[in-house]
Amino acid sequence: MNKYELVYVIDTTLDDDARKAVMDRFHGMLESLGGKVEKVEEWGKRRLAYPINYKTEGYYVLVNYTAEASVPKEIERNLQISDSILRYLTVKVEEKRSNVKPRPVRVAPVAEEAAPAVEAAPAAEAEAPAQAE
Repeated sequence: MNKYELVYVIDTTLDDDARKAVMDRFHGMLESLGGKVEKVEEWGKRRLAYPINYKTEGYYVLVNYTAEASVPKEIERNLQISDSILRYLTVKVEEKRSNVKPRPVRVAPVAEEAAPAVEAAPAAEAEAPAQAE
């Protein structure tokens, strides 16, 4: 079973009862095809980014569901046939998996070993001016 997100835009000229009937029809169709509706979010009436069939507003609905791979194609076919649906988009949700190997842990140098190297540097500087004379 795969996880999917479906967003569809319903025509705002429909009244509340007709809009609920359209939503119930598609959610029922999902369940009849063997899918399971997990969550439905109604985003409500919003302005469209561009006019669709001379309409500037739409009612947005987001549906999260799990189903077999053949179900989204059938749902999209029915959404396309419906006159009350302006646009739709189905996306397969994939679990994020990390295939990256962890970095090796770098060991910091011990402070005792670093101290003699610091003392040797001033001695080298003292010899350099003596040679220049």
